[in-house]
Amino acid sequence: MKSKELLLQNSLTKKKEVFKPINEGFVGMYVCGPTVYSDVHLGNVRTFVSFDIMYRFLLFLGYKVRYVRNITDVGHLLDDGEDRISKGARADKLEPMEVVQKYTNGFHKMMDIFNTKKPSIEPRATQHIIEQIEMVQQIIDNGYAYEANGSVYFDTLKFNEEKKCYGKLSGRVIDELLVETRDNLKNQSEKKHPSDFAIWMKAAPDHLMKWNSPWSVGFPGWHLECSVMSTKYLGETFDIHGGGNDLKFPHHENEVAQNVGACNCQPCNYWLHTNMLLMNGRKMSKSDGNTITPQQLFTGDSPHITKAYSPMVIKFFMLQSHYSSTNDLTDDGLLAAEKGYKRLMEAQKTLEGLVSKDSSAELDADINKPLDGFIDEMCDDFNTPRAIAQLFDLVTKINSLKEGHLDINKVSNSTLTRLKTDFPRYIDEVLGLTNESDGGNTAALDEVMQLVLELRQDARAEKNWGVSDKIRDALAAANITVKDGKEGSSWTMN
Repeated sequence: MKSKELLLQNSLTKKKEVFKPINEGFVGMYVCGPTVYSDVHLGNVRTFVSFDIMYRFLLFLGYKVRYVRNITDVGHLLDDGEDRISKGARADKLEPMEVVQKYTNGFHKMMDIFNTKKPSIEPRATQHIIEQIEMVQQIIDNGYAYEANGSVYFDTLKFNEEKKCYGKLSGRVIDELLVETRDNLKNQSEKKHPSDFAIWMKAAPDHLMKWNSPWSVGFPGWHLECSVMSTKYLGETFDIHGGGNDLKFPHHENEVAQNVGACNCQPCNYWLHTNMLLMNGRKMSKSDGNTITPQQLFTGDSPHITKAYSPMVIKFFMLQSHYSSTNDLTDDGLLAAEKGYKRLMEAQKTLEGLVSKDSSAELDADINKPLDGFIDEMCDDFNTPRAIAQLFDLVTKINSLKEGHLDINKVSNSTLTRLKTDFPRYIDEVLGLTNESDGGNTAALDEVMQLVLELRQDARAEKNWGVSDKIRDALAAANITVKDGKEGSSWTMN
């Protein structure tokens, strides 16, 4: 299968390039994971579903893949200089690691609901403090960082004068980067230049998450963890680094600087970036109400949608846009995706009953062309919308064979066997779509129902009977009966 060339749109070179792994047959892929201080949002889901498809397809092609996706549990600052994890802990009167565990569990649950594969390694930033301190020292020793009042800053001007690569990934130049960093603004006067970014920050006395270091009791800069963990688990230079487009600057740009500053080499050969999820043509925003959560999509409890949607329908909708394009979530789009998803699943069921007498192979080319086409489109930078179009070409042919518009006996047994093998493999192994009507991905269904029942229980506790009844009625319309008892609510599929 690997004989087909895989093309990747490399964000670093701005070109579509033939993928050539460093070690033949093996792929090292690092993806920036979530910062676990709140519930996972739909934009996160879209990003991680996209990279899951890449992971799945690389495995399908026969590569042995080491997929590393980190958990950021420290070092991600707000504008007021407080760590997001610490802020959440203070607000909820919890220990920081309670906040981390709560939202990490929620993230894993949501990834299971959307039927994504677990990464090979899922390291946490707080588990790699020693290595982060070592990399800071290495950067200092190489002359690209300096200490100021217990904090350590990366010297972007000196780095760019000598290496001439800062800004290459994001397309920015230093003169445009004056204050476009996520460091505490109070520390700007400590820097040699406003574009310098912290790789170690001295902690205030009341800061909750802090560690001893040669420079101060403090905590690592946000960008440092990914340089350290990708290097540790994949080597100084690996194959693919991915993340959301919003991370290109400053996070990924600063990762490149840190890796080159410490190891004198680029961290990876191919950078891949997913684009943002819109809703009704606009950026999602809590402040103007243009937002929706995964839970609201599952229950239908949102003014932006007319009904509840299942996880596989939502996932199918997301796959109808290329990962590098914006994905505009609308109720009409979800309704169309639901119809398309059901049509795909029905064709898969229909295919099982087709039998050929192997009279001729007249229609073999018509069947094999879209079967090959699916692989060709996926090899063109993981083009899921065009690959799905190939599947629907097959859906039309499958239905025509069933209804007699095409003669099944003009399909050879070998081609029919390939169709029966590859069509469901493309849907399941590559796209990660399960047939919900057949009870596919039952673990995910259980997770979704648990979330829905918890939302309904919260509504009942708040005496919000309208929301409670709306959830119950939406489930009833999906042939799910909810029973309320002394020990809580349960559900059964009719």
